[in-house]
Amino acid sequence: MTGSSSPADPALAFPFIGGRPCLDFAATLGKRHTTPLERIPDPAALARWFSEAELAVGEGPVRVTARDLTDARQLREAVYGLVRTAMAGQEPAPADVERVNAAAAQPDLAPQLGPARWTARSPARAALATVARDAVLLVRGPLLERVKECENPACSLLFLDDSQARRRRWCSMDRCGNLAKIAGYRSRSRAAATR
Repeated sequence: MTGSSSPADPALAFPFIGGRPCLDFAATLGKRHTTPLERIPDPAALARWFSEAELAVGEGPVRVTARDLTDARQLREAVYGLVRTAMAGQEPAPADVERVNAAAAQPDLAPQLGPARWTARSPARAALATVARDAVLLVRGPLLERVKECENPACSLLFLDDSQARRRRWCSMDRCGNLAKIAGYRSRSRAAATR
């Protein structure tokens, strides 16, 4: 990831553990099943996500407007809904399909050789189009069967299980996997102490 200023609150750091840009983008809203954590509260945070996701154009931050932020949040929720319903083998909400398709139909980032990885006339819109296209390709492709949701009840991150045995349970061993190991150890210790 590129070097950009990190947020003051570590909880607002972006988790890039989904394995796909669309899954990492859906993770900009964390803890969906408990108290939702908004990681893109303002246009500057969205510009930071583009940079850290390596979807920025040029060397400086992407200019993001309040409208771009609103569109990004709506796209994020549509992507999340689309992936979750596809994982469950259900029909997606027509509004989600319409929003993702509309974003995917926009010009996306054009790859470049040299120091600038991408070019675009409207960098924020192009980055969102790139995310939307990634969601369409994921939902319509063979990798969908490898998308899972973290088994930590307080976590809602989706990830592509790229483990050899396809038995990955946690978004990351450094995050939820470690918490589960600690909780299991404590539970076993308490059970042994009561015997």
